[in-house]
Amino acid sequence: MTHTKCLIIGSGPAGYTAAIYAGRANLQPIEYCGMQMGGQLTQTTIVENFPGYPQGVDGNQMMMELYEQAQRFGADIRMGTVLEANLSERPFRFKADDGEEITADTVIIATGASAKYLGLADEEKYNGQGVSACATCDGFFYRNKTVAVVGGGDTACEEALYLASLCRKVYMIVRKDYLRASDVMKQRVDQNEKIEILFEHNTLGLYGENGVEGAHLVRKKDTPEEERYDLPIDGFFLAIGHKPNTDLFRGQLDMDEVGYLRTVDGTPKTNIEGVFAAGDCADPHYRQAIVAAGSGCKAALEAERYLTEHNLR
Repeated sequence: MTHTKCLIIGSGPAGYTAAIYAGRANLQPIEYCGMQMGGQLTQTTIVENFPGYPQGVDGNQMMMELYEQAQRFGADIRMGTVLEANLSERPFRFKADDGEEITADTVIIATGASAKYLGLADEEKYNGQGVSACATCDGFFYRNKTVAVVGGGDTACEEALYLASLCRKVYMIVRKDYLRASDVMKQRVDQNEKIEILFEHNTLGLYGENGVEGAHLVRKKDTPEEERYDLPIDGFFLAIGHKPNTDLFRGQLDMDEVGYLRTVDGTPKTNIEGVFAAGDCADPHYRQAIVAAGSGCKAALEAERYLTEHNLR
């Protein structure tokens, strides 16, 4: 059994930043990195919109630098996943996949969210080579090119409109015969000459030699036959939603209907004192590395404040 003043669950910008701040505050935090060490940024290539990197930075490199910085300040960073959490007693109790049992006075949840994919083998094959789940992150690389956005909700419309400000042409691949988006978003998409909506379409696969060069599509018709054809594109953007990685805390912490952790407005505080949420697991709107890092900072500061107020330092 190991005890810590601060347990951080998850890595990525939120988790590592929390570890940096908690380490500098001499909280001697323990951090479990989770199944994907470094979070979603390790699945991208060049990150160009994080302050301090004028030439951009490889996502894996940036996460490794944050990891090393957290270690420098004394964070005990462990590979592995927390499997069990009991927030009903104090100190909080946890069990990791390495068999370690841990008690903690405070916990920072930075488990992130996973983008939903269509389940095509080609999505994994071309990940980082034309397939993306974040237009804000990767849209710049497709300036004056042709791309497709999969989805028909508000998020898909937002992604399409953002890409239309950069790209030559944007297709929206929508499986239904209508958009599920709000009327305002529908109107904006309809009025944008660069956006073409392909209703009642599904993606069968992708193709290309050194990256995505096109998509294999199928269009539903009024007749029993289906029309299959290839659509030349340079980029394929998924905008069918995200799933927050919060199942471990279901029934213990307040969540919205999707599973994002609810926090007190403007703070990382959850409904349980001493439990804080940072990063994409509590952010259904922005999902940006810089926002996640800032929330990790806030969570560590609040954890330190909680420990001081309860004479647990």
